[in-house]
Amino acid sequence: MPSAALFWLVAVALVAATVAALVWPLLRARTPLGEKSEDSATTDVYRDQRRQLDAELAAGAITAEERDIALRELSGRLAHELQSRKQAAAPAPPARSAYVAALVVAAALPVTALALYAAFGNPDAMRVAAGTDARAPTSHEEIESMVGRLATRMKEQPDDPAGWRLLARAYTAMGRYDDAVAAFTQAAMRGTEDAALLADWADALAMKNQSLQGEPSRLVARALALDPNHAKALALAASAAMDRHDYDAAIAQWKKLKVQFPQDGAEAKEVDAMIAEAGAAQRGAPPAANAAASGPGGTVAGASGTTAGASEPAPKAAAGATDAAATITGSVSLDPKLSGRATPSDTLFIYARAVQGSRMPLAIVRTTAGEWPRAFRLDDSMGMTPAAKLSNANEVVVEARVSKTGNATPSPGDLLGSSAAVKPGARDVLIVINDVVP
Repeated sequence: MPSAALFWLVAVALVAATVAALVWPLLRARTPLGEKSEDSATTDVYRDQRRQLDAELAAGAITAEERDIALRELSGRLAHELQSRKQAAAPAPPARSAYVAALVVAAALPVTALALYAAFGNPDAMRVAAGTDARAPTSHEEIESMVGRLATRMKEQPDDPAGWRLLARAYTAMGRYDDAVAAFTQAAMRGTEDAALLADWADALAMKNQSLQGEPSRLVARALALDPNHAKALALAASAAMDRHDYDAAIAQWKKLKVQFPQDGAEAKEVDAMIAEAGAAQRGAPPAANAAASGPGGTVAGASGTTAGASEPAPKAAAGATDAAATITGSVSLDPKLSGRATPSDTLFIYARAVQGSRMPLAIVRTTAGEWPRAFRLDDSMGMTPAAKLSNANEVVVEARVSKTGNATPSPGDLLGSSAAVKPGARDVLIVINDVVP
């Protein structure tokens, strides 16, 4: 039962019980006021006559037998008189004033209770509890404000490792990887390291550096030393091994990860695709998702689903290894009406996503806006996971977004444009940025 309905049900029951407790004494039938006093007088007369008989017996005026006969007659008369009076005396019905009082109580008490609750209670709290799903979604500005308040609190109370970890993950979700790395560092300094913290820290640092090599890999190794079966650490370790072209190590890590999922589940199938990709590369076919990931401008994917797109187009040597049928080329231009809202230093994301199904980009380029128009090239080497390839899609839409913040997720005020649906292999795709993210 919803909490609001339960609240009102209990409230109505309590009010009804209170009304009943107050009204019942007013409406119940009453014994006439004089009845009790008359019964007492009759009983007192009986006691006096019995005392008189006892006195006569003591004085010798009557015998014991005569006294007993007289007592039996006296008791019979008393019982008969009391029974007759009880049958004749019906309970007095409630007076008219009692009905009026009961009606006033029954009407006024619920109204007064409701008025007092409206004046001194908190109806809004109940509505929030009952209608959580109906609330407006939290806006970007509200999220920014909450994270800002948390950051301020951490400056005032820096010895809270849980707070630093929460702040770091919030920064990661917002794409503020520099801030996220700094917060993870504080969390590690002020608390106990665990595999989850180290894996998240490595993920954020890899996003910042656009590479899993170096310090991110060392953090992953520390995480696996603490928990050899930590899922995210295993995925990051496998991705780092793929970057180094160490396909045996990548396959070993993927296999450790796979056993943690139901064998017929979507996660296991995705891991199987990654194992197949590494196996193909091991046999001499370069893995599509690995060509661009080996350098600072490559793609990094974390097991948490947090990803960073490629910064610059892949080197020509890597691009040349990609099947031309899976490559999309074209240019991005800015609508003149929005020219005052973009600067050359703004971040430009260009990405392709499937027309149907998941909205995860199949290929992505992250660069700066620079001069317009901007030429682009998208291929399998710019994918975010080996299992999601541009070449496997039937149709895609190519989108371009100008971001002031550089966040991986769209923010209000970003500039946006998209193409019509095209097939992988399309050439000279034209995108005009002519919309603003609300």
